[in-house]
Amino acid sequence: MVAALSLPLDRPGLGWLITALAGIAALVVARMVRHPLSPGTPSPQVSWRAPALPRARFAWSAATVLLLAAGTLRAAGWLFVLCVLTAAVTGALAVAGGRSLRGMVVANVLAPVAVLRSLPWVVKGLARIRRGGAGASGTRVAATIAVSVALLVVFGALFASADAAFASVLDSIVPDLRADIVVRWCFIFAVTAGALSGAAFLRAAPPDLSGWERPARRTVRRLEWAVPLGLLVTLFAVFVAVQLTVLFGGADHVLKTEGLTYAEYARSGFWQLLVVTGLTLAVLAAAARWAPRECRTDRMLIRSVLGALAGLTLVIVASSLHRMNLYSDTYGLTRLRLLVALCELWLGVVFVLVLAAGVKLRAAWLPRVAVGVGVFALLGLVAANPDGLIADRNVDRFVHTHRIDTWYLSTLSPDAVPSLDRLPQPERECALGPISLHLSVDPDDWRGANYGRAYARDLLATRPAMRDRVCPQPYALD
Repeated sequence: MVAALSLPLDRPGLGWLITALAGIAALVVARMVRHPLSPGTPSPQVSWRAPALPRARFAWSAATVLLLAAGTLRAAGWLFVLCVLTAAVTGALAVAGGRSLRGMVVANVLAPVAVLRSLPWVVKGLARIRRGGAGASGTRVAATIAVSVALLVVFGALFASADAAFASVLDSIVPDLRADIVVRWCFIFAVTAGALSGAAFLRAAPPDLSGWERPARRTVRRLEWAVPLGLLVTLFAVFVAVQLTVLFGGADHVLKTEGLTYAEYARSGFWQLLVVTGLTLAVLAAAARWAPRECRTDRMLIRSVLGALAGLTLVIVASSLHRMNLYSDTYGLTRLRLLVALCELWLGVVFVLVLAAGVKLRAAWLPRVAVGVGVFALLGLVAANPDGLIADRNVDRFVHTHRIDTWYLSTLSPDAVPSLDRLPQPERECALGPISLHLSVDPDDWRGANYGRAYARDLLATRPAMRDRVCPQPYALD
């Protein structure tokens, strides 16, 4: 019910945080009531307390709340979509568990399946409540709610007619009972009820992932893995050695190479190198899974071959970051370029973790830490205000080059308004005019309360931007 009344589906806002906190509170209350030890069987045996949660579950729960709280701070819709999708993953890990990579994947598959399995479980629970003589108490609760609503409506209407200020406050709190709003309430209620039922189902009967966490270990012979990976390491080494001038040549290499532009230099091979980085991570995981390590020679071979492969891949990661940085300096920073750089940086951290795990050849912690680093990076991006960073970078570039794409900057979220306010006229009007128009025609209520939009409105109220200025056509950011 809290989600139906407070969740805004069309924008980031305070309602997402309120819904997350209400969901956490509902699951905490569900832990404190009696429930069958196994939701799938109507056994009369009950337990006052659900099995204790591992500490990692609390960390995933906190991450879920923080990710959904990003909608209260930042107005960028694309960033909040990433946060919501990541929150779905961390929420599944919070209720279903999972320690290894396989276990974490299975946990995310079980979460939506649990929603369907929880439906008959909830029906049986309600039937058991009615058989236990709780029907009369349910009727009393319904009557209490009806009387409360009637009293609030009558006296609220009288107070609103008596005082205009109170009527204004009441209008901002009470939503309109239009057909589309009622449909939205019903949709959100059904989705949230299903998600909470599935989470409670998994909490009451945690899935046994031991078969997925520690599968039977099978190995291959030493030469069967060492020869292919040794050849791959050689290929990586030759590539890095031959391409050193290209990888880190920078501006000098671009200027000295006939017919090579900055865009061609930055783009040439970038996506191929990104794919190489991802495939190398999969190769390392497979080698660590299948390579034997019973004797000292095998362990030394794993450390040397996989360590060399991870180290050379770090050089390629550094090369990709260098290319993207040069690209952004030359043509300006965009959302895609920022996200790609962040992805490469995350992959670099994962390879450093792989090198650390190779010291003792124990990596049970690696999947959880890798996902945690990704969540931390996303939260760090929220704190850094990416649209503001993009605007800052392009404004600084405009100071030196006098070239700027105001059309692209006008498509940024209100988070970029403080940075775009630094632009001189007429560039300021061209960049801020569309943003100001959108903020004026689409106001927020308490459900969509957002710091980024509120701050932008205050700034534009102090220094308005013209909304009908004719601006030059956008040029490509290459």
